[in-house]
Amino acid sequence: MMSGTSLDGLDMALCSFLREGTSWSYELIRSGYKDYPPELRLQLEKAIGLKAIDLLSLDAQYGAWLGHQAVAFLGSDSASLDAVASHGHTVHHRPELGFTFQLGAPKYIALSSGLPVIGDFRSGDIALGGQGAPLVPIGDRLLFSTYDFCLNLGGIANISFEQDGKRIAFDIGIANMLLNHLVKPLGLPYDSGGELARGGQINTALLKSLDGLAYYSKSYPKSTGYEWFSGEILPLIEAFPDRPENQLRTAAEHIVRQVDAQVRSVSKEGSGRILVTGGGALNTFLIELLQQRLQPNFEVVLPKQKLIEYKEAIVFGLLGALRLCGVTNVLASVTGARRDSCSGILCLP
Repeated sequence: MMSGTSLDGLDMALCSFLREGTSWSYELIRSGYKDYPPELRLQLEKAIGLKAIDLLSLDAQYGAWLGHQAVAFLGSDSASLDAVASHGHTVHHRPELGFTFQLGAPKYIALSSGLPVIGDFRSGDIALGGQGAPLVPIGDRLLFSTYDFCLNLGGIANISFEQDGKRIAFDIGIANMLLNHLVKPLGLPYDSGGELARGGQINTALLKSLDGLAYYSKSYPKSTGYEWFSGEILPLIEAFPDRPENQLRTAAEHIVRQVDAQVRSVSKEGSGRILVTGGGALNTFLIELLQQRLQPNFEVVLPKQKLIEYKEAIVFGLLGALRLCGVTNVLASVTGARRDSCSGILCLP
C-alpha cells in the first residue's frame, strides 16, 4: 500500500514475488485505488502543522483506515497473504535532524485488518545516518535492471541508476506536487494530460527563480519533501503571480529542465533508456517536453499504464518480501547510510 506526496489517494497492489538465487521476479495479480475522502485528504494535507498529540491521534486513525481498506481490497485473497507492506503517508521528512515520520501506524493496520503488517521502512536507515530515501531503487535493481535509468515522476521526481557496480538514486526535485497545487484554484485535482500547461506561456522570472533553488546544486545522496515545497517553492509562486495556465507551463518547463540536467550529469555514456513511471508519466505534455529535451541520445520509455500507476506499490511489496526473507532492502549507496540494511517493522495482529 502506497500513499504518495501528491495526496491523490491510496494505491494497492496484490503481488507475488519469486526468488531464484539472487534474481527476483514479480506478478501483479490485482491492483486497486482508493480516493481519499475530502475530510481525510484535508487532514493529511494539514498534518504537517499538527501538535504532537493531534498528529499521533491521526496516526492511529489513519492506520485503522488503512487496515479497513486492505481488507476491502483483498477480499478472499487475504487468506493466502504473507503480509501487508505499508509505506504510510509521509508528513515529516527531516533526515538532517535524525527523523522521518509516516502516518499510518502499522500496529493499527494489523489490528484492524487481522493481517501481518510491515511498516516504518525509512527510520532504520536514518538511524544509520542515511536519508531514509529513496527506497524504490532496490526494486529498480532487482525488477527493472534492463533500463539504464528509472525515473519516477510523483509528487517529487526521483531517479535511479547503476554506477560503478552500485545503485545510485536521489530526489531530483519537484514534480506533481507543484503541478497539482497550481490547478487547485480551478477546482481540479490535476491538469489532465497537461492540456492547461500546453496552452500557457513561460513566466521567465518565475522559471529563473525555480531553477535557481539551492537544492538543485546539492550533491547526492539527497532527498526532499513537503517542507521544501512549502518553505521554498510556494513563496516563489506567490512572488510571481500569473494565470494558472502560465504557472503550469512554467512549472512543466522547470521539471523537465531539472530532469534533463540530472540525467546528462550522471550519464557516463551520454545515452540510455529511461523507464518513466508515476503520475507524471500520464501527463502527455510533460512527457512530450521531456522527450524533446532528451532526444536523440536518450529514449523515454513509457510502460503499460498499470506499471506507471502502481510501480511504487509493487516495489514496496518487494521491500516487504525482502524484509520477510531477512535480506537487504535499503541500499546505503542510495541513502548515504553507514551500511545496507533490512528495514521495516513487522506487526502481528
